[in-house]
This record gives sequence, structure tokens and C-alpha cells, in this order.
Amino acid sequence: MTVIEMTRELGKVIQQSDEYKKLEAARAASDNDAELQDKIENFNLVRMKMDIESSKPEPDQNKLSSLNEELMTIYTDVMGSENMIAFNSAKEVIDALMSNVTSILTAAVNGEDPATFDPEAAACTGSCSTCGGCGR
Repeated sequence: MTVIEMTRELGKVIQQSDEYKKLEAARAASDNDAELQDKIENFNLVRMKMDIESSKPEPDQNKLSSLNEELMTIYTDVMGSENMIAFNSAKEVIDALMSNVTSILTAAVNGEDPATFDPEAAACTGSCSTCGGCGR
């Protein structure tokens, strides 16, 4: 089996994982949440209005300020939505998984033993102020 074939198999295994299934369920819930989708559409419309106003030779700063406030309010509503919170949480989990997968593959290419390489320990910068927590 080639590296590419094995990678495709790994992709299938990832898609069968609980992490991926939770992400897809959260994505579907967000996509099917009409209220959330309306808020996202409204956010994009306000952002377009801001872009148009900003690109004018002499943008109206009061209008930009008002649009920015509206944009931040909508953003807060979108990000506070139960379905968006669930999606972002599931996305963080799958992103961490993929980061670990990538770290293991990179370590293997750099000559380390992929069976014993610990991607979480390798990610330690030594500065606890930037760390999500390792238990030390």
C-alpha cells in the first residue's frame, strides 16, 4: 500500500471517529438553524455595507461606527447561539486531533519514532503562560 493510499484510509478512519461525527452533527444543526442562518446572512450584509462605505473616497466615519456596532452585536448573537457554540466546540476538538496527527507525521518524517512520539509534549514551549495545560 502506498503512502497516499494509507492516507486515504486514515481519512476514512477519521470520518468514522466520534470527533468527526460530533462535528458533522453540529454542522448540520447549525446549517438547519434558520434563525442562526438569518443572523449569519445579516452579518455578511452589514459587513458588505461596511466594505462599501470604507472603499469610498471619503467614508462617513459615523456611518462606519454605527455599522461596526451593528456588526459586533450580530457577531455576539451568532457566536452566542447554542448551535454555534456546539459547532465551535466540536471544531476545536477535531482541530486538536488533526494537529496531533500532523505532528506525528512531521515527527516521523524528521526521523522520530511515530509509535512513541507524544505530540502534546512536543508542543510544549516551556512557557506555562501560553499553555492550555499539560498537568505539570
